Amino acid sequence: MPTISLPRILPGSAQSALPGARALGPVDSALTLEITMRLRAAVSDAGDDPAARGEQLPRQRVYLSRTQCAQAHGASEADIGRVRDFASRNGLHVLATSVAQRRVVLSGSAQQMAQLFGAELQQYQTGDGGYRGRTGELSVPAELADVVEGVFGLDDRPIATPRFRLRSAQTLTSSVAPLAYTPMQLAQMYQFPPGLDGRGQCIGLIELGGGSRAADLRAYFKALGLKAPRVRSIAVDHGANRPGHDASADIEVMLDIEIAGALAPAALIAVYFAPNSERGFLDAVTAAVHDDVNKPSVISISWGAPETAWTEQAMGAIEEVFSLAASMGVTILCAAGDNGATDGVADGQLHVDFPASAPHALACGGTRIASYPDCELCEVVWNGGPALASGGGYSRYFSRPGYQSTLAGTAQFRGLPDVTGHADPASGYCIRVNGHEQIVGGTSAVAPLWAGLLARINQQLGYPVGFLQPLLYGTLRGQGGTRDVAQGTNGAMAAVPGWDAGSGWGSPVGGRLLQLLSA
Repeated sequence: MPTISLPRILPGSAQSALPGARALGPVDSALTLEITMRLRAAVSDAGDDPAARGEQLPRQRVYLSRTQCAQAHGASEADIGRVRDFASRNGLHVLATSVAQRRVVLSGSAQQMAQLFGAELQQYQTGDGGYRGRTGELSVPAELADVVEGVFGLDDRPIATPRFRLRSAQTLTSSVAPLAYTPMQLAQMYQFPPGLDGRGQCIGLIELGGGSRAADLRAYFKALGLKAPRVRSIAVDHGANRPGHDASADIEVMLDIEIAGALAPAALIAVYFAPNSERGFLDAVTAAVHDDVNKPSVISISWGAPETAWTEQAMGAIEEVFSLAASMGVTILCAAGDNGATDGVADGQLHVDFPASAPHALACGGTRIASYPDCELCEVVWNGGPALASGGGYSRYFSRPGYQSTLAGTAQFRGLPDVTGHADPASGYCIRVNGHEQIVGGTSAVAPLWAGLLARINQQLGYPVGFLQPLLYGTLRGQGGTRDVAQGTNGAMAAVPGWDAGSGWGSPVGGRLLQLLSA
């Protein structure tokens, strides 16, 4: 009697309905869906570990090229062929494949996808709209169980929100003057190395909606006395530069471009537009990290969500991509969130934001610039209220990385942020969006702020800084490359001298950081 091979549960794929979501019924069985299948690496041990570079200074590090990374960590043509055969036998279409990205994109009907991957697809209604969703775990046909590490796209719920805050009457307090800063003013305050403009560098931006208008960019940079940077839009999963459809997303896109572009005006700004879903997020960061045309050396991400909102397969896959970025000398910067120590989760517990909580992401928290006697630049942890404060705390998913092993305390999980910068919307950043001037804050602004600094440093060094955390927590510790923030709290995480989960190692001292990294 022949042995029957049963489907296997896909680890980390469990999903729940959004809180308050109402199931309206099954999705149309004939609806055409696209999914991304993430495949295993062809080589189980490529002999390349980003942590092995540890505290090596940038000039001592030997990075993989994107071609070498694909050879060492990519999928095998044989595994891609197995997926092609599977698709052919089951009436699915192969739309795209990538060895480097370990990605196969398939399309088929909702009925086919549900049957093949053990999903019951429902249409859900929420107060903010609707989405196609599923609950429970996915399964993978036995013939692909040893090949497939993740299946993304069956569920298209919006996964992330932009981490900015607009200045409003609520954000203004009597102790904060109602002013705002241009990016260049903050660069001067943070002592960015002068005479550098990011020439020869590419800054990648991940955007999950929205768009930019060329006229706004020309007007904004002209007002600053700068030439507008080159901005290139890259479509991922049918994403596109679409200004005017989502006001909130437009603000995020323009904030990112205008801050990064003002601080590194000669750098290429590559904007990766993708749908706001787990699949879109993963495919966007994968496309950016492995982009062998634009070759970003710094990638800034200002979208995020509490760890509890993500599937484990998504968090694991994205962190793996970030790890590969470290192997190639690409720095990943992520906003740490704007909802304080709970990250906006109303369960009475502490939470942190992902992807900032990923160990290979440089998590960027927020400060408020304060005025104190005899203090040239005084900062405290940004806190304008329970839902208006810098994110920070300890992951529930990622164990404490090796570079944090020397920190005081007994925390066994990844602590964040790593660094910080001005984020208070009461004295935020001047930007231009859809023909209007706006004052914006939030940790969304801190990620591109640091991205602009690192693009300048990369330009001067002639080689990329790459994975910065082992140095920040190691040989650069206490050497003046960051300005310690030792006052304030985000609601639960108090700032203290040295590293803390309220402000990380502090805000940048750009010229000194360049000097240390040049040693």
